[in-house]
Amino acid sequence: MASDGINLTNQFLIAMPGMADDNFSGTVVYLCEHSDKGALGLVINKPIDITLKNLFEKVDLSLDGSELAEQPVYYGGPVQTERGFVLHERQDEDAVAYSSTLAVPGGLAMTTSKDVLEAMSSGQGPKRVLITLGYSGWSAGQLEDEIGRNGWLTVDAQPEVIFDTPVEKRYERALGLLGIDPRMLSPDAGHA
Repeated sequence: MASDGINLTNQFLIAMPGMADDNFSGTVVYLCEHSDKGALGLVINKPIDITLKNLFEKVDLSLDGSELAEQPVYYGGPVQTERGFVLHERQDEDAVAYSSTLAVPGGLAMTTSKDVLEAMSSGQGPKRVLITLGYSGWSAGQLEDEIGRNGWLTVDAQPEVIFDTPVEKRYERALGLLGIDPRMLSPDAGHA
C-alpha cells in the first residue's frame, strides 16, 4: 500500500488540462501497480504509427487473419520505449500462464514476455489487448505529489474504456466515469 493510505492500482489517471509534461498531455493512464515504492502505468489513448501486424513481424511472428492485425500499438509512456507491454484481460485460472505477467488486483493483466505474442500469433492468447511500447513510471511519492498539485484526476478503471471505446473518445469516457464534462475543466487549480 502507498504510505499515505491511497492505493491507485487498477485506476485511471486522467491528465488535467494544465499538465506541463508533454508526454502526458491529454492522456489517460491505466495504473498497473502502485505502492510505497512508486507506480507503473500504461497510457491507453496515444496510438503510434505501428500496427500489431508490424510489431509481430519485427519479432518474426505473424498475425495473419487476426482481427487484431490492424490494431495500433500505443505509446505507453517515456520509460523503456523499446519494450513491449501487453495489457489484456485475465485468462481463466487454469489457462496457460505467461512467464512474465503482472496480475493487477481486481483488474487486468500486463504481460511483458514474448510468449503472450507467440500465443496470440497461433490464435491462442488474449483476444482483448492493448499493446504499448514503453511505460509510465513514478518514483516513491512522485505520483501522490503530482496528484496533490492537480496534475491528475483518478477514477476506478473500466476495461470497456480500454477495449471497446474508440481511442479519440477514451479521455472523455474516463472523465465521464467521474461525471465530468471535459469542457468544464480548467487548467487552474480552484482555491475557493
